[in-house]
Amino acid sequence: MCSNCIKKASAALLLSIALKRKKRKQKGKRIWSQLWYKKRNVLGQKKLLRELEFTSQRDFKNYVRMDKETFEVLLSKVAHRINKRDTVMRKAIPARHRLTLTLRFLASGNSFEDLKFLTAISPQAIGKIVSETCDAIIEELKDYIKLPTNENEWKMEANAFNQRWNFPHCIGAIDGKHVNIKKPPGSGSFYFNYKKHFSIIMMAVVNANYEFLMVDVGANGRASDAGLFSQTKFFKQRKENKLRLPKPELLPGYNEKMPFVFVADDAFPLMENIMKPFSHNSLEKSDIIFNYRLSRARGLVENVFGILVSRFRILLNTLNFSPDKSTKFVLACCYLHNFLRKSKCETYFTAEPCSNVETTEAFETPGSQEKGDVLDSLSSTAIRNASANAKHMRNKFRIYFSSVGTVPWQDKVYNKLVNKNANSNKQLI
Repeated sequence: MCSNCIKKASAALLLSIALKRKKRKQKGKRIWSQLWYKKRNVLGQKKLLRELEFTSQRDFKNYVRMDKETFEVLLSKVAHRINKRDTVMRKAIPARHRLTLTLRFLASGNSFEDLKFLTAISPQAIGKIVSETCDAIIEELKDYIKLPTNENEWKMEANAFNQRWNFPHCIGAIDGKHVNIKKPPGSGSFYFNYKKHFSIIMMAVVNANYEFLMVDVGANGRASDAGLFSQTKFFKQRKENKLRLPKPELLPGYNEKMPFVFVADDAFPLMENIMKPFSHNSLEKSDIIFNYRLSRARGLVENVFGILVSRFRILLNTLNFSPDKSTKFVLACCYLHNFLRKSKCETYFTAEPCSNVETTEAFETPGSQEKGDVLDSLSSTAIRNASANAKHMRNKFRIYFSSVGTVPWQDKVYNKLVNKNANSNKQLI
């Protein structure tokens, strides 16, 4: 190659380098992180939490949805899963602040962009911290949501339901709830529900103490209630007789053996172990009383959903995450709910103490649906065709509630309903 060619090539290379440097200067210097993020110890939540711990226990509890003692117990359970090591580049965010940040996210429902101003942590880092911590919570608290494993444990649940809600042989209440999410890209109408929202469904079984016995989260919002229920692990275990339910026994003062049952609304199938209300038009007094007694016990699961949403307000929002991440956040809230109910039952939800509260005014008319986000008005499925034996068992409960199993206030509620319907008919005339 001649000397002139070499000079021209060198000049072109130098010109290219100069242009790249000029463009780089125009864009500005890239930095590792925002300068104010480096002042996390001063601007972040560290000092705030320390102040709340020692000067305002009530505000600390409101901040993380638990008192300091319970928070320390939870931290001891998950710390080994969320601890990170310091590097030569920067110091790791301590496990205490990772857990606090996650709890505040679940409790407030604030976006990552909002939380960055409270914590002095980038939104990208917050997303990773929250996801990892929720995984740790679910894994460490997995024993807090579980079904009874033997007949004696099921009978303990039945005794609690009978004492608190006057429904003998009831071992759980079943219902579902929609959790709204942003439409996942490319999903079409897969998550689009009958309420004209995109959602995932949380199916749950709860006991008499406002605790989850089973939670199944993540099904697409357009699935029907009964259809979704038939796909759950719980339903398959029941069908295969793997739940180890107690054998039918005599009810108090009744000379016929009755099965132990779950209670549900009209959207669920009627089975030997699943009772739902009468829904036909011409109802006798005994049918209406049965519906009242059943709805009084079944309404417990809706109360649990209400408690869960009031404590973890992220569930009030439309979750702007993928269905998998949304499922993870909902599950973390459920496990925390049971953890707090078992750890601090007397302070977890002060508006609904752990002692029995009689609700004699509660009543659901036949075929009516509760307002809110619980599942209702869903289409029929094949498993809704009740067997003759299931109908026979429901009739036995109906007779029992109108005879030896009566409670003092059920006639009062029945009379109130009759008067209400009579007044409604007069207004229509």
